Amino acid sequence: MGGRMQLIQFRWLGWRRFACDFCVIQFGFLLFGLAIDVIVKASIGLDSWDVFQMALTYHLPITLGESNIGVALLVVLFDVILREPLGWGTLANAVFIGVWVDVLRPYTPPIPGLIPLQIMYILLGTLIMGFATAIYIGVDAGAGPRDTLMLGISRVGRVSVRVARTCLEVTVVVLGWLLGGPVWLGTLIAALTIGPAVQFAFKILRVREALAHTGQPVAGPANSAAPYQSS
Repeated sequence: MGGRMQLIQFRWLGWRRFACDFCVIQFGFLLFGLAIDVIVKASIGLDSWDVFQMALTYHLPITLGESNIGVALLVVLFDVILREPLGWGTLANAVFIGVWVDVLRPYTPPIPGLIPLQIMYILLGTLIMGFATAIYIGVDAGAGPRDTLMLGISRVGRVSVRVARTCLEVTVVVLGWLLGGPVWLGTLIAALTIGPAVQFAFKILRVREALAHTGQPVAGPANSAAPYQSS
């Protein structure tokens, strides 16, 4: 490495492979956008980053999808400042999840305001998000902006990935709450279930895990030549 880190990581394997990977990753982004919309329609609180991103829509003339894109691009800027390696999937993640959030939101059915049904909707959204993450991880295209920032904080701050992630998640939830974002039961449920949901999706889709804290691809599908990192 010679003291210098390669900022952009990209392996060109031909147009056919790129087109295939792009379609797969887009399906993952679509599911991710759908998961966010389902959790929003549950109306009992959002996951950490969406608490903050929804709060921004209360103060700015933007949609949730646009807020998602804006925050993600800002996070990418911090990733660059921290000199964390990026892939084409990092930028695709920053743009397309927000696009799918806005495209799918009008078609996501609401749920009656009954706590048991709302909890089921939160769990459904979290499960969809788990599969979206596993599909996205199956493409060797670079870590998502937020995970890249987590790795950068871990490296620069010389703390574990778990500590870095916890600090990051708590920070965005507190900021979102201070701005009036929806923090409630769903926020806690999402925080407790997203990990198991991703693990379950890994098992079903046969995505094998690797060491997330290395900054290298965290996982790859067992029946594919393309390993990849998380969102």
